[in-house]
Amino acid sequence: MAHDDDSQALDRAYQPSPGLGVAVSDPVQNPGLPPHRARMTDKDPRAEKAAVRTVYTLFYLSLAGSIWAVAAYMLFPIESGALIDIRQNNLFIGLGIALALLALGIGAIHWSKALMSDKEHIEHRHPTRGKDSTREAAIKAFADANEESGFGRRTMIRNSLLAAVVASIIPGVTLFRGLAPHSTPEDPTAGDPVVLLKQTMWDKGQRLVRDPDGTPIRAADVTLGSAFHVIPEDLAELSHHDGYLEEKAKAIVLMMRLRPEQLIEAEDRKDWSYDGIVAYSKVCTHVGCPVALYEQQTHHLLCPCHQSQFDVTDHAKVIFGPAARPLPQLPITVDDEGYLIARSDFTEPVGPSFWERH
Repeated sequence: MAHDDDSQALDRAYQPSPGLGVAVSDPVQNPGLPPHRARMTDKDPRAEKAAVRTVYTLFYLSLAGSIWAVAAYMLFPIESGALIDIRQNNLFIGLGIALALLALGIGAIHWSKALMSDKEHIEHRHPTRGKDSTREAAIKAFADANEESGFGRRTMIRNSLLAAVVASIIPGVTLFRGLAPHSTPEDPTAGDPVVLLKQTMWDKGQRLVRDPDGTPIRAADVTLGSAFHVIPEDLAELSHHDGYLEEKAKAIVLMMRLRPEQLIEAEDRKDWSYDGIVAYSKVCTHVGCPVALYEQQTHHLLCPCHQSQFDVTDHAKVIFGPAARPLPQLPITVDDEGYLIARSDFTEPVGPSFWERH
């Protein structure tokens, strides 16, 4: 009996209250859209004009930020090498670009929230597309968007927006100038990539030394299968003075030792190696990444950036990847003391392939 009483109590507990009048099985009704609340710019013409002025002022402020970024690039030239110029260059260019993009974004958001059409509507999806009626509807949609946004009739906003968007690109384009070499009246060929990349610090008799400590390398110390990162001796003595990084970027070399019989050498290059020791530029001929991954078993060099592979046994020719030409080879021999030295500089420009290299 106690069990039956408990069951009846539970049944009564789960009965819905008569006062609620809610049926559990009834579906949830769509409450619909809330009542439309008109914005202040829709009710007050003065508020609308103030919003228009705010938007185009922000766009012109963005334009000013872009112009200032370009001006800062010229006022504080990074090429001077002065630490204060470099810091001010980064600071003021960054502030100009930040102002340009921030003002452009805030202006666009304020325009959409305060001035564009604020009417709710439902866009029905259609199962078909591509018909003439669809194209006409698309044209009408663009026309309606133009009318609702006021892009065609609010000339101040439209013109300031276009000017700000175009100007926002200019600082980025301007900064690319810093990546290119610059010629001078004293040296008109200073900006010629052929001259810059064909001439390195390697020269006849220049010892091969370890990078970065500058220790000379004896041929007898290069064991079979080993690889050495090397630079010219004069570059190591230059240490970290002006121009060190620029010269090192062109002169870095990877040297390896194979069995002499494993090398496939053209007749005019048979004296470019020494007892199976070969040296190649580390600068990838694709986009200039350092090629420093050497596979001892396959004798392949791998560029870690875009996976170009070069065959060390056959003039470092390309066997895989986007690189367009083999790595330039550094002709080497030994001096009277048994130290490895260069026979000459590279006989072709190092680095990425480019149209002017011939």
